[in-house]
Amino acid sequence: MILPDCLSAIFLTALFAGQGVAIELDITDERSIKNAAATAAYNMMSNYHGNESGQVPGKLPDTWWEGGAMFMTLIQYWFWTGDASYNEVTAQGMLWQKGRDDYFPANYSNYLGNDDQVFWGLAAITAAELNFPEKSGEPSWLSLAQGVFNTQVPRWDTSSCDGGLRWQIWPYQAGYTTKNAISNGGLFQLAARLGRYTKNQTYIDWAEKIWDWSATTPLLKTADWNIADTTTTEANCQDHGDLQWTYNYGTYLSGAGYMYNLTDGGEKWKKAIDGLLGTTVAKFFPEKYGGDIMSEISCEPNMMCDRNQDCFKGFLSSWLTFITTVAPYTREQIIPKILASAQAAAKQCSGGDSRTDCGRRWYQQDKWDGSKSLESDMSALSVFSSSMITHKKAHQAPLTAETGGTSKSNPSAGSDHKEQQPDQPKPITTGDRAGASIMTFFFACGWIASVSWLVYGG
Repeated sequence: MILPDCLSAIFLTALFAGQGVAIELDITDERSIKNAAATAAYNMMSNYHGNESGQVPGKLPDTWWEGGAMFMTLIQYWFWTGDASYNEVTAQGMLWQKGRDDYFPANYSNYLGNDDQVFWGLAAITAAELNFPEKSGEPSWLSLAQGVFNTQVPRWDTSSCDGGLRWQIWPYQAGYTTKNAISNGGLFQLAARLGRYTKNQTYIDWAEKIWDWSATTPLLKTADWNIADTTTTEANCQDHGDLQWTYNYGTYLSGAGYMYNLTDGGEKWKKAIDGLLGTTVAKFFPEKYGGDIMSEISCEPNMMCDRNQDCFKGFLSSWLTFITTVAPYTREQIIPKILASAQAAAKQCSGGDSRTDCGRRWYQQDKWDGSKSLESDMSALSVFSSSMITHKKAHQAPLTAETGGTSKSNPSAGSDHKEQQPDQPKPITTGDRAGASIMTFFFACGWIASVSWLVYGG
């Protein structure tokens, strides 16, 4: 039996380092999957120091949003494997960064984007849906997700493009005139999941609103189910930055899955799942690599992904896996690709000082590609954990308040936080408030200037 704490991962890492071999993964063996996931989790957390004396809980060097993404991945790891080794550090970081119960902490609020904030909200709703342990005297996970929603909805901007969230919150930020897929898709996904969990019509209505608005722009082209990364207010949101990223598709696809479940298989949402899933498979599981192994196609071929982009496959892995629980008809299409991707990722986990650090490219490589990062370990951990879906006796969908979810609702969470935003348009709603975000200041400033040569220059 696998050890129930990080001692198993330490032992396995030392063992693999001595042998100099990749992580062993037999997807038919539950113990093998748990061991692989434990090793990836240990490697990832070896790069985290927020729980050490003098450090800031929940904060990773030079990035804030990735802390939320990392904790979301650890919550999913706990759910799939039962290993609670990192539960305490996860709860500590999640609560330390909660701000005014809205994941908009004052220390970082001057440079955060909407997409930065939303990843913490998605981590919180994940904790609520999976009954991740809560702390006495602290806000519930559900209320923290609601706090993000309640700080983001007032940022819905009808002064341009008839709606939509801007990428950045403040006019002095690079990217303020951009409206992007991950900010709007992130809030859509959060609203859909809050709507499903609480059955509160406000969240459901906002999910519909965000989806319908997105479909009027290149951010969600329902004619061919293509998602543009960005559009701009200068062009009234009719231009498009067409770099293709897994997490953009994953966030809209995930939200559609929750809406499908919420509406008992509504035709609108089945069409959305089918369309987006078809495009996702065609783009990010390329036939030239066998058709079953995930690839971040816009940066992996020339090995020019940055640390943010190294995270993205992990998000798509977990969101696709959970879609099979809220829209079970997708299982036959999705699960073989998760399992194949996990097997390929394991072969990449054979480098670095530990000899089990995970590289970036999963496809067509039987050994480490020479790259390593916390983010690549995070993606590997996510796809390994997701492989446990075939060993769960009951493929239960994420919980709701009606099906056993214990996290308590606070619809007004974060509502007392009045932002001073110069030149910010007035909110379009009188009572509905919201919140969501991703990308660091450095990512925000550098992305537009560098992304073209980054992706196409190799």
